[in-house]
Amino acid sequence: MVTLTLLDWLWVVAYVLLMVACGILFHRLASRSESDFFLAGRGLPWWLPATSVYATHTATDTPIWIGGVIYRYGLSGLWYTFFCAWCAVSSFVSTRIFRRSLAYTQAEWQNLRYSGLGSELLRGWLAGWQIFMNMFILGWVGIAMGKVFHFLFPGYPEWVGLVFFSSICAVYVLFSGYWGVVMADFQQGIIASALIIIVSVWQIVAVGGPSGIMERLTEMGQAWRANPFHFTGLTGGDFPVAWFATMIFVAILGGLGMGTAIDWYVESQRIQSARSVRDASYSIWIGTFLTLTRNSLWAVAILGFFTLFPAIENPAESEMAWFVLGFKVLPAGMVGCFFAAILAIHFSTISTHLNLGSMYFTRDIYHHYLNPKASQKQLVWVGRVSTLGLLIGSFFYGLMMESITQWLIFALWIMAAGIWLPSILQVVWWRFNSWGYLASWLANLALSWLVVWVLPAYGVIPELPDYAQFWILLVLGALIYLPVTYFTPPDDMKRLVKYYVRCRPLGWWGPVHREAERLGLLDAEKAIMEETAGQ
Repeated sequence: MVTLTLLDWLWVVAYVLLMVACGILFHRLASRSESDFFLAGRGLPWWLPATSVYATHTATDTPIWIGGVIYRYGLSGLWYTFFCAWCAVSSFVSTRIFRRSLAYTQAEWQNLRYSGLGSELLRGWLAGWQIFMNMFILGWVGIAMGKVFHFLFPGYPEWVGLVFFSSICAVYVLFSGYWGVVMADFQQGIIASALIIIVSVWQIVAVGGPSGIMERLTEMGQAWRANPFHFTGLTGGDFPVAWFATMIFVAILGGLGMGTAIDWYVESQRIQSARSVRDASYSIWIGTFLTLTRNSLWAVAILGFFTLFPAIENPAESEMAWFVLGFKVLPAGMVGCFFAAILAIHFSTISTHLNLGSMYFTRDIYHHYLNPKASQKQLVWVGRVSTLGLLIGSFFYGLMMESITQWLIFALWIMAAGIWLPSILQVVWWRFNSWGYLASWLANLALSWLVVWVLPAYGVIPELPDYAQFWILLVLGALIYLPVTYFTPPDDMKRLVKYYVRCRPLGWWGPVHREAERLGLLDAEKAIMEETAGQ
């Protein structure tokens, strides 16, 4: 049982009031236009989107699922978090391409990259998928907060924490849109970082420091948990070489594409809110560096928790390791700061996905399909209404999730298997068309459920390790979308040339490059760049 003193409650109330005040403060800026409500007017210096990248990746569920994998695999579980290293590659490749497009969303970018009916179907599909996916993410982050709330106040069920704190966050998002999101993220990033360092170091010291953790692990015969390269064989065990090689492959090459991970859609909003291509690149790279550094600190603290409570077998209990230590170890007064930091990391992610999902509905469904002539005032109003709709939908998804780690790992693999290679091909290969990409999405949805859940449940195939699922889904998907690509015509050359001149993609774009040269468009683009550079 955790007891909060008056000082603890003062910290919590002060933080909540600060976030609500932030929303009210930026209300006028957000109300000016669709661009302000969803991208802060595209004028942010690199350090604001960078802190937003970091704050958004620091959600209530993050220490929960990191706790789950570290408790199960030791420090080798850190490689589950390495998937976000694709951002470092993206900052030099796809980030630059996407920022030059000036598209609000990934769905809108599909309209620029592809042409015809396939392009329109793909935009609608991706917009609908992102509306669903953001509600899904809001649900699992929200129920993570519910778990923390239930731990603090056992008399209340988890759904109370889910609904109450997500609703508070929605207040300042409704008022201030992305302006409030990014400015609050800056504060939340600082607050969360300070408390993460304090609490994690405090926890590590409380169990005897790194040397004390190693001594305890050695005495328990569990010293292997401190080795991030503890392979259990080539293909067998919890941490085989095959899994490690797959994760490195996915993380590094994934940065060449767009949409190779669920986090790309969040990053794309930060990319477009930056004031220049260079600012966008810096923000993604530095935000990723901070995220990976934080994960390492968390992992050591959770390893210390394992030395104290090694007998926990229920994943739902081990996932709470970092929170339990924070509330148990910190003195009165500091517990309130810790709770405020938890609210900070919760609000940063909830606010992001509320605004992001709303942007897909407003920009890609309402503005593009339903009311292309909508005024800026109407678009901001629709943005606020759809934000509220996402919030309500997330409550239903949150109540379905018992094990955060299980849901998150499935979401990572369903988004990074069947559509992983197509998401790269659309960036680097001119011939990959809208029908091929749409086919990859539909095939991946069906195949992933079959391979991961349905067929093993009926005993048709054994339950496969993660890396085997990835390669099977990649190959099966390719057998569908590659023939579809070759048996359907390429996209309109005029559309491809326009896209190529604006975005300057890397890879196999020879025919498009030659057509752009023939039309003299590359010389004109070069002249504009030189003139701009000289000003």
